[in-house]
Amino acid sequence: MQPLDIHHVSINVSDVAEALAFYTGVLGGVERDDRPDFGFGGAWIDFGGRQLHLIEAPVPAELGQHFAVRVADIRATIEELRARGLEVSDAVPVASNLQAFLKDPAGNGIELHEVGAPA
Repeated sequence: MQPLDIHHVSINVSDVAEALAFYTGVLGGVERDDRPDFGFGGAWIDFGGRQLHLIEAPVPAELGQHFAVRVADIRATIEELRARGLEVSDAVPVASNLQAFLKDPAGNGIELHEVGAPA
């Protein structure tokens, strides 16, 4: 096997409308209108060429699982999200990158990631 890319990541959410408002209104994703009816609630969201799929189902226990959203300026992003009342960790260096963490309304972990960030 030789993978080409990651196409999408799926996460469980307890309230699709609340999660959709968060991922589009707060994190800037764009809802897709081509999701078929699978017989359960959900939504598809575009994030810079990749997709996030929301599935209405019980959210698993938090054991460190998360996905990362690449941002241009992590410090400005943290400031913006905190101004909106969200809890976001401070940025920490990992190699030549910076990362910070927050949770969505269902408790899913999200990493903010800036590549090649100045220390």
